[in-house]
Amino acid sequence: MRLALYTGILLAGGYTCLTPALAADPTGDWRVADGVANIRVAQCNGSMWGAVSWEKQPGGRDEYNPDASKKNRPTLGMATLIDMKKKPGIDQWEGQVYNAKDGQLYSATITPAGADQLEIKGCVMGFLCGGETWTRVGPPIPLSPSNAMAKGAPKPGTAPKAAGTTVAAAAPAPAAPKAATAAKPGQKSAADPVGDICLLPEIAGFAH
Repeated sequence: MRLALYTGILLAGGYTCLTPALAADPTGDWRVADGVANIRVAQCNGSMWGAVSWEKQPGGRDEYNPDASKKNRPTLGMATLIDMKKKPGIDQWEGQVYNAKDGQLYSATITPAGADQLEIKGCVMGFLCGGETWTRVGPPIPLSPSNAMAKGAPKPGTAPKAAGTTVAAAAPAPAAPKAATAAKPGQKSAADPVGDICLLPEIAGFAH
């Protein structure tokens, strides 16, 4: 089947026991167990989200989505881990996972197992649970600038304005030659068409 189950966890007939990790960070890019895709995990507005950041076979479509308007949407950049909240006292996040094989949402947890493995478990109606281990292929991701700005933090390179003072507008820096311009981490580029997943419409527009 051309469009593989990127999350690769449901109805798998068992899973490896989750291993606790100290100061674990689930963010970064992870290769799913069968190697068909990478999932980029980042903290967006207080929750962990994951989206497809690379496909072994480019050009996949969400053909099994029950919503007819989404059947032709690209699977690259599609959210797979949905609004996952940290559980108190342990390095585990729970929320939902989107199963691209049948277009359905399921309950799921993610748990780092050391620095370079991520255990993911999904369940259908609280039973028939299965899971697998993803392998890290990209470093942890700093908090998205979009989140900081949403919380009212100053933009990078600006200082707080003192009461009763005025600040002169800084002159714009000269533009670098195009040939020397490189995309900053998280920005879209030819090599990384997904960029900061917190800015993807599906994630940025999620209603909390």
